[in-house]
Amino acid sequence: MPVKVSVIVPVYNPGRYIEDCVGSLLRQSLPDDEYEVIFVDDGSTDDTPARLDALAAEHSHVHVFHQENSGWSGKPRNVGIDAAKGEYVMFVDNDDYLGDQALERMYEYGVANAADVVVGKMAGKNRGVPVELFRRNHPRATVANAPLIDSLTPHKMLRKAFLDRTNLRFPEGRRRLEDHVFVTEAYLRAENVSVLSDYVCYYHVRRDDASNAGFQRFDPAGYFGNLREALDVVERYTEPGPLRDRLYRRWLRNEMVERLRGKRLLTAPEDFRKDLFQEIHKVVVERFGPEVAAGLPATQRYVAKLAEQGRYGHTLAFAEWEAAIGVKSVPERVEWQDGALRIVFSAQLALHGEPMTFPAGAEAPGAEPPESVRDAIDWLGAEAVTRFGKSSLDLVFKERSSAAPHFQPVRVDHETVPAGDGRVRLVLRSTAVVDPATAAGDTPLTAGLWDAVARLRLAGWTKEVRLGPAPKGERSLPPAGVAAGHVVLPYWTEPHRNLSLDVDKAAKRLGLARIAKDQVTVVDGRLSAPLPLYVPAATEVAVRLTSPASPTPVEVPGTLAPRPSGGGSLLTAALSTGLLADGVWRAAFVPVPGASARHGLPIELRSRSGRVELVRAAGPGLAGRVARKVRGLFGAGR
Repeated sequence: MPVKVSVIVPVYNPGRYIEDCVGSLLRQSLPDDEYEVIFVDDGSTDDTPARLDALAAEHSHVHVFHQENSGWSGKPRNVGIDAAKGEYVMFVDNDDYLGDQALERMYEYGVANAADVVVGKMAGKNRGVPVELFRRNHPRATVANAPLIDSLTPHKMLRKAFLDRTNLRFPEGRRRLEDHVFVTEAYLRAENVSVLSDYVCYYHVRRDDASNAGFQRFDPAGYFGNLREALDVVERYTEPGPLRDRLYRRWLRNEMVERLRGKRLLTAPEDFRKDLFQEIHKVVVERFGPEVAAGLPATQRYVAKLAEQGRYGHTLAFAEWEAAIGVKSVPERVEWQDGALRIVFSAQLALHGEPMTFPAGAEAPGAEPPESVRDAIDWLGAEAVTRFGKSSLDLVFKERSSAAPHFQPVRVDHETVPAGDGRVRLVLRSTAVVDPATAAGDTPLTAGLWDAVARLRLAGWTKEVRLGPAPKGERSLPPAGVAAGHVVLPYWTEPHRNLSLDVDKAAKRLGLARIAKDQVTVVDGRLSAPLPLYVPAATEVAVRLTSPASPTPVEVPGTLAPRPSGGGSLLTAALSTGLLADGVWRAAFVPVPGASARHGLPIELRSRSGRVELVRAAGPGLAGRVARKVRGLFGAGR
């Protein structure tokens, strides 16, 4: 078979951190003969070379190249490109890993859209990744119609013929930002770039010891010297004007202004931050005209002005003020509605932990920030009030084990709340609709724990916070619901009382052990039991019966339907007596017939001489004992 994808992995002393990478590459859904993995060992001095050689000996689609240490990742990646046989090449770092279907999905998406570059959705584990770029799929993206420039790491899939035709390779040697130079040129020269956002393809991992190469302290002079090379690429392939200014703005914002703000600046050593500021000052003066900073939000525009004017003391003072800004979020209502969770919540900025206030009825300030920090803070307050209508409050759900983010549809209301003394609070209130069938990027939620995150964008600040805590004295939540083939339980975390979703993992918290024993019946072989579960309409489920008298469980079809009164739902199932051997059988609820997920019920049945009768439905006094026994014996309700 032709090789569809060549995965190129530069390797240098990863130790145990390479194992997740290796595992993900071997688990890919593409058949082994349709992709290859090329490890380029850049002079590792640990036991990695032997580990890779053994891996290649065991797997014919794994290849290893060894070379003397080159100092950085550029040369190993170029060696991999030259050796690659695939139609596309994919770059992966040795301490990161891929989603199991990443290569197959990215390849098919690239072919379908004739893409030279395919950018797959990313998730960051203890590190930041682009967010806005992956709100939706972009089959035909450019630097003009999508925030492509936000993602300049090399972890993308590129057509090999495109790389060879353009002779595009990574800068080599001991240097920084070689990926910025490479990826920027790829974006600007590609005939098409496609962004795949409905599946998490790439997981960026920050090591426990924070020893990833990209997290090491750098020499500011060398760093910003390398950054100028990325700006040179923009200059080479664009004309002067709004597009070039917009692209330049990415480096001004991300690599300069954001390094001079709040805690990020204040926590750096004094000598480093002084050198950092001076190098940023040089680049801003040399390379950026006023139009570049003019497109920034007000807060970033003020910091850019301080950098341009070389006012280091003012920059520190403003950073100290900004470091005290946070966000408060309040979950106000959570309820099931038409098969989806409806979540109403609010958020506002806070200063030193208290709600931030702004001047009431402020008029639009001038475009140019004032000189003093005190005046600039007042200027920013007026800017926030006049632009309040453009602010946003999103709800993002993140799967806890992977940190993969997924935006939910929201409706946002803007409320100006009087705060006394001629000032107001700027409160955003959003109503989100979380459909378990589509909440994970237009795909169903998967089994696991999902944390709700409020994402507030206001006046140049972007703040994320877990949605919570639950209001004091008000901790009510709707019951678990059965939707999209899963049992979804909203719950408050302990001890912080933040909102999360438990998908198919809950056991005792579902409340199944508290089924009222006088409401469970078996009449003419038909089981009927009320369950404290929400279901929007009658749906096919199953009941799994397990008995010491039988080596194999018996699963019978059932129906879960809303109860016309009393809340919750009613489970009914026809008990096929011909399938049940004589003996005592215990029941478990199965939300999807034939699936492995099941939840134990405190119901015991006895089959005898072709008849089935109810032995026991545990009341509150027996709930804990029976639930524990069922889970222990049969693994139900994990």
